Amino acid sequence: MLFDILRGGYSAVEILAGVFASVFVVFCTLPIHEYAHALIAVKLGDPTPRMQGRLSLNPMRHIDPIGALMIVLVGFGYAKPVSVNARNFKNPKVGMALTALAGPCANLLMAFIFLLCKNIVMSISATNILAVAFLYFFIFAASINVGLAVFNLLPIPPLDGSRILQLLIPQKYYFKFMQYERYIILIVFALLFFNVLNRPLGWLQAVVYNALDAIVSYPFR
Repeated sequence: MLFDILRGGYSAVEILAGVFASVFVVFCTLPIHEYAHALIAVKLGDPTPRMQGRLSLNPMRHIDPIGALMIVLVGFGYAKPVSVNARNFKNPKVGMALTALAGPCANLLMAFIFLLCKNIVMSISATNILAVAFLYFFIFAASINVGLAVFNLLPIPPLDGSRILQLLIPQKYYFKFMQYERYIILIVFALLFFNVLNRPLGWLQAVVYNALDAIVSYPFR
């Protein structure tokens, strides 16, 4: 995110809004993503997240330093995974998939709220410097949340999409795939660092963002 802003020739107001939006997402909306995982797991019968203190909105319980830095720098990242015991679910595969899906859905909900705020600001005033700053803040915050949803739905461990993947492939292949979790995520980091994954992820992010923005903006036309 910060890399894109600095490379894009943005104004000082846009740069500050982008930085504040990134930090705000890390400390205020990323915990909602993890809380959503914990809440759904508990609701489906697994007390593990509550026992480990993850049924909380306290950011210190959820933030992963590297994942948070990635959000600030490239707009894609992650938090500490919420531990879940699938054996506590009536249907372990479905329970894991629903728990995993809760996080990205929370990000999309937050993006919806930020886009709603953006449209409210635009409908009231977008001429003074404070209004412009808030406008960019909401745009960047919505964009980062959409990016987090898209990134976390990638079917690679330890991202949420890897838990959904087990619904689609045989169990033996899934566990074999998960054995390489540490190496896979390092490859993903490298691809992001060298700007290989950024373009396809950015394209997906733009598609989802524009669709969501069109829905939110419709009543304001």
